[in-house]
Amino acid sequence: MKSMRRRTILCGLLAVVPGCATLGALESASRPMPTFELTPVPGGGGRQRPLTLVVARPDAPAAVDTDRILVKPDPLAVAYLPNARWSDDAPMMLQSIVVRSIAGTGRLAHVGPAQGGPVADAVLLLRIDSFQAEPTAEAVSVPIRVALAATLIRDRDQQLVARDFSGSATAASESAGDVVSAFQAALDPILPSLADWAVNAV
Repeated sequence: MKSMRRRTILCGLLAVVPGCATLGALESASRPMPTFELTPVPGGGGRQRPLTLVVARPDAPAAVDTDRILVKPDPLAVAYLPNARWSDDAPMMLQSIVVRSIAGTGRLAHVGPAQGGPVADAVLLLRIDSFQAEPTAEAVSVPIRVALAATLIRDRDQQLVARDFSGSATAASESAGDVVSAFQAALDPILPSLADWAVNAV
């Protein structure tokens, strides 16, 4: 009974698992895939300084560097949530919401991606260490884990400062809407904390 429950949960979450595919997948191949995005959470406001910060595209493992929503039922397995995707590949989406979270503080004259813009007073480098759903056999709810490593390089003194940020949440079910909401909940405390840290470190 327990093994049947595990199979049901994982087949609902994983994009490609032997035995889970059906002919219905062929019928749905031409349907648009539901697309989801996450939203920024600004840090605290304050007096603006005439400084410029650029945020580089985050480094990420190949499994994360996609617009599919990563599911890891165990540390060695890689799969994706079926019939759902991010609005952009995960590193670009995270770059965008980090930029908007920092800019939302109003404490820097310019915050933007490293792909363009004025000469930077500082550069923020990010590494995505975790950005995934981690289903378990024991529960229908789905744990979500997010971990980012941040390094800020200041132009004026070439100093590097670094800090790790992590968050977690639990999706109420394996449905795409619940899973995406849990990703947002995991990011909600990370983004303002990262924004405040970056602004103070520039």
